[in-house]
Amino acid sequence: MIPSRWNRALTGLLLGLVGITAAAGGAALVAGEITGDPNGLFVPDSSYLEGTPFASYVVPGLLLAIVVGGVQLAALAVLVRRPALAPAATSMAAYTILIWIFVQMIIIPFSPLQLAYFLAGLAELGLVIVAAGVLTAENPRVDVRSRVDAR
Repeated sequence: MIPSRWNRALTGLLLGLVGITAAAGGAALVAGEITGDPNGLFVPDSSYLEGTPFASYVVPGLLLAIVVGGVQLAALAVLVRRPALAPAATSMAAYTILIWIFVQMIIIPFSPLQLAYFLAGLAELGLVIVAAGVLTAENPRVDVRSRVDAR
């Protein structure tokens, strides 16, 4: 099912916002790690990496930029160019950010940004549900009573 105009606009806004900020955040982590960031402006304290397989923020930054940001922006491109495929692409993007946040919350302390991105992922999934027509009157409902009476 092709999403409505308002659904496409809101989904596009979310995909674009999450995609751009994830790509920028990942790039900032990589650049800050490579160039050095003595004030901790771009790179969090290295103690957050304890217990992880990462020695620096380069790999997590690349994953954030390419995987999370890339999937979000790819879903945005699908939404613009192939609206019929947008629900599937948006679902993939939403699950990508949700998984990223779940893993992040296991590793590092809570941050308001985690909540914001978690809510963005839930909103993307909610928009997919609305686009699929699950919450509309067009969704056929089964009348259990008529099935029982038909016996």
